[in-house]
Amino acid sequence: MTSTVVTAHDSPLAAVRPRRAWRVRFTRRSWPYLLLAPSLLMLAAFTYLPVIRVAWESLHEKVHGSTTTSFVGLRNYSDLFSDKAFGQSVVNNLVYALGTVPPSIALALLFALALQSSSRINSVLRAIMLAPSMIPLVAAASLFFFIFLPGVGLFDYYLGKIGVRSVNWLGDPDVALWSLIGITVWKNAGYYMLFYLAGLQTLPGEVLEAATIDGANGWQRLRHVIVPLLAPTTAFVLVIALINVLTQVDHVIVLTKGGPSNSTKLVLYYIFEQAHENFAAGKAAAASLLSVAFLLAISVVSLKTMERGAHAAS
Repeated sequence: MTSTVVTAHDSPLAAVRPRRAWRVRFTRRSWPYLLLAPSLLMLAAFTYLPVIRVAWESLHEKVHGSTTTSFVGLRNYSDLFSDKAFGQSVVNNLVYALGTVPPSIALALLFALALQSSSRINSVLRAIMLAPSMIPLVAAASLFFFIFLPGVGLFDYYLGKIGVRSVNWLGDPDVALWSLIGITVWKNAGYYMLFYLAGLQTLPGEVLEAATIDGANGWQRLRHVIVPLLAPTTAFVLVIALINVLTQVDHVIVLTKGGPSNSTKLVLYYIFEQAHENFAAGKAAAASLLSVAFLLAISVVSLKTMERGAHAAS
């Protein structure tokens, strides 16, 4: 009579355990990707795929009213750079950026420094400073249309009280762009102030106390301590401000439509004009892709600045 000895390796459970362990490892490794899947799908649907489509359209030409497209290579880009209106829009955007971004950021920092302490009056003043950013840009532009009316507008009325002659705020090519710059600074400074208020709350108090003990006055603390420590916040605000410079066009459409004499035609309005008025979709796509590339480069540089600031603060 013989007996069979069943070892642990011959048991059916021995084959089940490796499978179960493999399933556990697979679940643990795939769970983070499953959690990220909705966000990745949203990014793919509304960011990456549109960029790919714009890149494809920038290399093709489509006749208005037809469904057929033809590959033209880099011709849309060459046409773009040879277009004087595009060059003028780039120059206008540079002036617009220089006229809006530094003043808005400087005013936001000054407002935050003045209103950082918690008090009832400061809470009211913060709400007043933030109010313009809550108004839609179309509504703000419509409001300033009446303020800028030559001769009878609010500005000309009070300028007339002090003997200053009437100014054609939106009809003079030398003044119109600066009028739009004023609207933008008025609208965005309070919004950027919020980020600086948050940044000031995170500053290490011992560093400021050490600077005070060393005899640094208010200006020296601001210049050598506060502003350097707020470099990550400034880099973040700079990205937002530059995005606004290239994406805010409602006030141009409402007030000037790029005129007079293309003096207020910004890059985004040029893209809008090419796509919806001149039906040059390829040209508009090329200009859009260049704008995205510029914003991406600025964002990378700003993020590197934020990383360096975070390492320096730590």
